[in-house]
Amino acid sequence: MNTRIAIWLILCAAAAAPALAVDRAKLEAEVRATETAFAQTLADRDMKKFVGMIAPDVIWLADVPLRGPEQVRANWQKFFDAPKAPFSWAPETIQVQDSGVLALSTGPVFSPEGKRVGTFTSIWRREPSGEWQIIFDSGCPACDCAAAKQKPE
Repeated sequence: MNTRIAIWLILCAAAAAPALAVDRAKLEAEVRATETAFAQTLADRDMKKFVGMIAPDVIWLADVPLRGPEQVRANWQKFFDAPKAPFSWAPETIQVQDSGVLALSTGPVFSPEGKRVGTFTSIWRREPSGEWQIIFDSGCPACDCAAAKQKPE
């Protein structure tokens, strides 16, 4: 390899490294805002916007895995039918891969009274348009960690 080309490639890589850290922070803020907006769709009773944030190839882990926005919509319609949302959620932890293409968001799920009743985990994909769409989602009930530690093994 030509020495000049090698030096140029090294300098380009070095120049890009700090930008990546700044971009990751920006992307994490985008994912946090997207997850927050996604949660707001339930509070606003806006099924159309909810489904619009789901990727066509989504896998939603429920009792039976749901594939595609239509299966998720059919399963979640019951949560949108009541006048008030039966639960809410908020992102607590956000991580974006160095590639900037995939991100994880996770955090608490709350009852209408504000009691933590579970934890959600979502995987988001950044589309060529820059929009984030959910591609995997899962939730689990809250753990009573104190009681779990007291159980004999």
